[in-house]
Amino acid sequence: MNQYLVTAYDYADALQHRMNVRPHHLDGAKELKENGNYVLGGAILNDEGQMMGSVMVLQFETEEELHAWQQSEPYITQKVWETVDIKPFRVAAV
Repeated sequence: MNQYLVTAYDYADALQHRMNVRPHHLDGAKELKENGNYVLGGAILNDEGQMMGSVMVLQFETEEELHAWQQSEPYITQKVWETVDIKPFRVAAV
């Protein structure tokens, strides 16, 4: 499988909107995990400990599957994330 590092930052002052959309985002993450596409993920925190973005490591067989995820990810479709950077990644086997 191809692995990807997703680094995303929220729109300014999006914390309440993030919290409203978060249950849908977490449902999607659970589905990704059930399908073997989710490796790890979590929130990026600001100096006050509030969520301001996300990091995820995902894996998909094809780039089409990656693009399908992008089209359905609530933090993208509901405009929580202002920027989303996706890079090829490989988890170290240790």
